[in-house]
Amino acid sequence: MKKKIHPKYGVATITCACGKVWETKSTVPAKTVGICSACHPFFTGQQKMIDTEGRVEKFRQRYGLK
Repeated sequence: MKKKIHPKYGVATITCACGKVWETKSTVPAKTVGICSACHPFFTGQQKMIDTEGRVEKFRQRYGLK
């Protein structure tokens, strides 16, 4: 490997908008993310199906489903 051309690889702190903080290794010392596995609806079980255009209802009417 050539010397003095590679970025420094060290401990990095990742901070989520929800407040969770964890350490990893990276070339960037600190990183902020908007969502993580601790607050994402898929992982927390609070996921909701949003039907903004009535597509589910149209499907149910078309095929006679309740």
